[in-house]
Amino acid sequence: MKGLAVQPEGILEVLWKELDKILKAMSKAKTVEEKLSYSNIVKNLCQSMGVFFDLAFEAADFEDEDFDEDLPF
Repeated sequence: MKGLAVQPEGILEVLWKELDKILKAMSKAKTVEEKLSYSNIVKNLCQSMGVFFDLAFEAADFEDEDFDEDLPF
């Protein structure tokens, strides 16, 4: 099936665009209920983005490992 593999960069780009859109809408919100709803969406989007940043951080840590040294086995 074509198109099922999604690149992490593509997902992050979509999340950034959605976050930008929601923040703009949040700035125009009039009621406390609207603002609370938007703030929950912002929180969820940021947590989703955090997953990707955590994975990138872990991958960077893995790449920094020195595999040239002698292993005990």
